[in-house]
Amino acid sequence: MRIITWNVNGLRAHLKKEAWEWSAKQKADAICYQEIKSRPDQLTQAQHDLFGDHDVAWNPAERPGYSGVATFTRPASKETIIGFGNSKFDEEGRVIQTRFDDFILFNVYFPSGTSGRHRVDYKLEFYEALLKYLNKLHSKGEKIVVTGDYNTAFTEMDLARPKDNEKNSGFLPEEREMLGRYFDNGFVDAFRSLHPDKVQYTWWTARSKSARENNIGWRIDYFLVSEALMPRVKSITIHDQVQGSDHCPLELVLA
Repeated sequence: MRIITWNVNGLRAHLKKEAWEWSAKQKADAICYQEIKSRPDQLTQAQHDLFGDHDVAWNPAERPGYSGVATFTRPASKETIIGFGNSKFDEEGRVIQTRFDDFILFNVYFPSGTSGRHRVDYKLEFYEALLKYLNKLHSKGEKIVVTGDYNTAFTEMDLARPKDNEKNSGFLPEEREMLGRYFDNGFVDAFRSLHPDKVQYTWWTARSKSARENNIGWRIDYFLVSEALMPRVKSITIHDQVQGSDHCPLELVLA
């Protein structure tokens, strides 16, 4: 099974860049997009037609032009759940759950804390609330893949300039500690597990035109996989040469 994740930084702009064509060519069983910033009724019929025979689950934010996730599946999944039952976070359109035969796929756009301390606190609350929800599923024997933009680099290896960002959201000690709690509760960072020494990034700031060119980036997009599901992980690839967003797509293959 092949899964792609990509923060597209605006779905309508993404489609105009013809970046969807790359995703479609991968013939993935599931494509998880984050930060779509649009509702389905804001897309033209021609744009909807691009998705072909994919089933699409939408979770746009209540606030226009903000956040939002969409999951494209083929063949049809058994069940789709929008959000995770917490109105404080679900109103921002951050989670879609997709149940397959033997695992649940979570497409998640974790909050950013870059606009102030109140958003850092909100981000940490989101992390904790979602982890509690995931722990309940683990306690029932469920296997889980949680993919998306986590907005946190975990170690110094995961960003080009760690010392310069120690006091910036995305690399704050409390954010990294919270992400670490996922690893303490039955999840594995699939990329780091398969590539323990590889330095590769998934996001480059758009504020600097040379950031991507010079590979001054961060690894903040992940596939976290239940320990019980890790034996099935065949490969994970960061497609850092693919354009279409300030993030690049990642691909996970399950045997």
